[in-house]
Amino acid sequence: MASIGSGRASAYGKTRVCPHCKSTILESASICPACKHHLRFDPKAVAEQRAKATFSALRVEGGFRHPAEGEPWEYSIVISVRNDRGEEVERKVVGVGALNVNEGRTVTLSVDVYKPPEK
Repeated sequence: MASIGSGRASAYGKTRVCPHCKSTILESASICPACKHHLRFDPKAVAEQRAKATFSALRVEGGFRHPAEGEPWEYSIVISVRNDRGEEVERKVVGVGALNVNEGRTVTLSVDVYKPPEK
């Protein structure tokens, strides 16, 4: 389950590992979307990153809060991706933690869509 793709052989969707944060990212990325480090010298990358409006196909935000009394809670934030047939193609735990009384967390999920650079 290293990459989420359609199963077709294509240059699109190929992945690699960011040398800084070890996240799996798109091979075409000049800047890691997880840690924001530059991955290779690309003079257009900085200008494109500033000028290009990010197209977000999905953005969901929600929060949860521990009530005013009781024992601490533990939580896991899990992302699951399914293909058109409903088959799970990726499942990741992206965060874990604990909440004490009156603590809360907000989670934001976004799916950003990119057009790979022309070669």
